Order: sequence, then structure tokens, then C-alpha cells
Amino acid sequence: MTAGKTLRIGLTGGIASGKSTVSDFLAQMGAAIIDTDKIAREVVQPGSPALQVITERYGRAILNEDGSLRRDRLGEIVFASPAEKQWLEALLHPLIKARAAELAQMATEKGVPAVVFDVPLLFESGWNEPVDAIWTVYVSPVVQRERLKLRDGFTDEAATARLAAQWPIDEKAKRADVVINNEGTPAETQRQVAAAWRALRGLEQQ
Repeated sequence: MTAGKTLRIGLTGGIASGKSTVSDFLAQMGAAIIDTDKIAREVVQPGSPALQVITERYGRAILNEDGSLRRDRLGEIVFASPAEKQWLEALLHPLIKARAAELAQMATEKGVPAVVFDVPLLFESGWNEPVDAIWTVYVSPVVQRERLKLRDGFTDEAATARLAAQWPIDEKAKRADVVINNEGTPAETQRQVAAAWRALRGLEQQ
């Protein structure tokens, strides 16, 4: 790594693992955060070409009264059908990646030390290829399931379906350059993030 280079970090984890907590800490340390979940919402705003295509496929029952996407209903459809999930990803992933690349370029031009791509499906969708380091936020599958039930009101069956749609979190941890264990207190998580950030900046300055 050369001095002054903007590093590219791929931040991932399992559903309900707490990626947003880690990305908040990284933002406090000076990183630019590109949240692909937020971009995914942007590309299906009312009036967008992507939402029109989705509506043509699933009907207006997929929309709220104000014309916005019913994400809960769409989730029920795609998590119940691998073919529909594949179709939706083929539609949205190129749009999300293009917007993320645009935001990353803007951040790089500002001279930020690192751009963090917060990507839940980093490995599944090939986002691991263009980054300098991969960070996985880890909690056990048992904790994931309980957090999903508490946070989103999921049944055991629904929580299991969400977990099954992603790579096992232990596999993501094995492939990561940095693993942040988020089963403890926020302070414990923040200490891990700070230590990994210092190591990253040390590499940058070599």
C-alpha cells in the first residue's frame, strides 16, 4: 500500500450481525461509508425504471398506496423462490454497483483514507474482488436468529429462511482479513474496530 492511497474495504457479515454499528465507528475515524442497502432503496424509488420493471413482473400489489415498494412483500416472494431472487439480483446489482462506484470515486477525489463498501452479500455477489481488505462482522447464527426475531418480529421459520439465503457467517469469517466480534458490548466492538483501523493505516503508510 502506498502513502496517500484511498484504501477500499469490503465490510460484510450476516443478517443482524451489526454491520451498521461497525460502519458508524469507521465513519467516526474518517472513512467514507457506502451503504449498499441504502443504494438498493434509492434505485427502486417511485418513478425509477427498476421499480417499473418489478411492478410489471409482480403487479401493483407489490406497491404501497403512495407508489413506493413494499419491501416486506417483495422479500416474501424472493426468499421463497431462488429463481425470483436470482431475477431480482440480476436487475438490481448492476445498478447498485454503478452507483457505489460513482460514490467511491467522489470520496477518493476528496482524499479520504478509506472507502468502506457495506455489503451484506459481499461474497455472494462478487464484491470481494475489487477491495483491498475484507472485514466481517461476526455473531453466531444463534445470536443472528434471536436478533432477527426481536428486531423484525420474524418467526423461527422466517428467520431461518433469511439465514439460509446468505453464506454461513462462519464461512465469511474464514475468508475475511479482519473479523470483528459483535457479540459483546458496543465499547468492546469499538476497541476492535479502532485496533483494526490503526493497523490499516499502518499498512497505508508503509
